[in-house]
Amino acid sequence: MNKTVVVNTSPLIFLAKAGFLDFLKAAGKKILVPESVVLEIKHHSKDIATVAIQNHKWLHEIPDLPIPFSVQAWDLGSGESAVLAYAHKSPGSLLIIDDMAGRNCAISMGFAVCGTLGLALRAKREGLISSARKAIEELRRHGLYLTDSVINQALAKIGE
Repeated sequence: MNKTVVVNTSPLIFLAKAGFLDFLKAAGKKILVPESVVLEIKHHSKDIATVAIQNHKWLHEIPDLPIPFSVQAWDLGSGESAVLAYAHKSPGSLLIIDDMAGRNCAISMGFAVCGTLGLALRAKREGLISSARKAIEELRRHGLYLTDSVINQALAKIGE
């Protein structure tokens, strides 16, 4: 697993608040956080995600790249746009995005994308956690919005 992972704001916040930042390490070897994402997170200066960026040296802050016109046309937030701009420059990266418009943009451009839910499923498959359901419920407790039907469909895929 030498994949580079580029993470957006909301997954980073949910994972930090729920105590599951290590799920990112299961997704790839190099974890990148674009400057726009860091700035969005730092608006909450005492937030656990801000502390995580400062204290977890394996989360590598990178400068924003110019946003390609093809991404600008989607009118996404600055974090999603920065993540997608990196993918344009470095194909093969895994993008961690929860926002549906950002995910649709990534998919339409042929980029690999995963959300916070997918990271929890991956953590279960790789034996990092014993119960994906418990992890997902903890993520929901910290603000991740998922319907019961989406959760049940995802858990069925991993036999839970």
